[in-house]
Amino acid sequence: MSPLEPAQASVPGADERPGVAVVGGGFMATVHSRAARAARARLVGLASSTPERAADAAARLGFDRAYASLDELLADDAVDVVHVTTPNALHAAQAEAALAAGKHVVCEKPLATAPDDAARLAALVAPGGAAAGRTATVPFVYRFHPVVREARARVRSGEAGTVLTWHGSYLQDWLLTSADDDWRVDPATGGRSRAFADIGSHLVDLLEFVTGDRVRRVAATKRTFFSERARHAAVSTEDAVAVTLETEGGAVGTLLVSQVAPGRKNRLHLEIAGTGESLAFDQEQPETLWVGRRAGTLLVPRDADQLAPDAARLVTTPAGHPQGYQDAFDGFVADTYAAVRGADPEGLPRFADGLRAARVTEAVMDAAETGTWIDVSGEKR
Repeated sequence: MSPLEPAQASVPGADERPGVAVVGGGFMATVHSRAARAARARLVGLASSTPERAADAAARLGFDRAYASLDELLADDAVDVVHVTTPNALHAAQAEAALAAGKHVVCEKPLATAPDDAARLAALVAPGGAAAGRTATVPFVYRFHPVVREARARVRSGEAGTVLTWHGSYLQDWLLTSADDDWRVDPATGGRSRAFADIGSHLVDLLEFVTGDRVRRVAATKRTFFSERARHAAVSTEDAVAVTLETEGGAVGTLLVSQVAPGRKNRLHLEIAGTGESLAFDQEQPETLWVGRRAGTLLVPRDADQLAPDAARLVTTPAGHPQGYQDAFDGFVADTYAAVRGADPEGLPRFADGLRAARVTEAVMDAAETGTWIDVSGEKR
């Protein structure tokens, strides 16, 4: 891949609507385009795997035009921000090309399928990098549920006390049978890890975001229950993985990640136990935060009047009018565009966080394959 050449990034003014283009035309392109529309962006155009698919997706999602190629998209001066929503193996090259063209970038996770590629991208946008000053984010969107920010505020204020243990799970059932298949199954398009890279990385990101602690080392076991699927004769990526983790602060915890859990559609659950209180978040029930105490356990509602300021700012509807996944995504994209305009929103996941996820994923896979504890590499924040 050629080195990134310096290019001048466009910076919309405070009252100017950013011009947005999306690469990809599937489910995540739909989610990104809805969030961009909610943030009052201009939906300039879309590119996909073929010009025909681009035209179909652009019309379906309400973009002004379709591009015949990524190069044509990147050459359009009307585009300020590029959202990369393609299969995992394409992320690194497409994100780097967008940065080289002077665009700000939102890149779906994983940022790259190899930690070295993620490290190169993070270095490009770090201070002193060729793309320094450009906004480059990764959608760890569960950070943007208001009650997640409330949990973080309780840890930071000391209400939760010293974190001792935690446990989490992320369970889905969309690959429950051998007849179920997807491009993510193939490591050539999805990468070395499937279940953990796709959904388990969210759990670790939330743990580190809420507690401010860092995973130090991991032990893991993984299973591929279906060695063949409808379109893949030999499957090597994991259907499920169980992980034990130790943090730099001395806490210990476990997580279970599965894409073969009947009845679980998108159930992310995280519970953190401190010396003062426990905090539990369920992504499928995001209107409340469970706060456990020896006496006086309570449910904190998603009510701006009862939440910490950084949580309350993400409340977009009155309590009793539920917010959900798309609302969290909308908050992430709105904060990304605020950063494009020069703001520094609290808790915005950037390429450095994408690199962190790539390193944790690599450690989990290495631990599962060697049967040993593996240290998580990388610098502290």
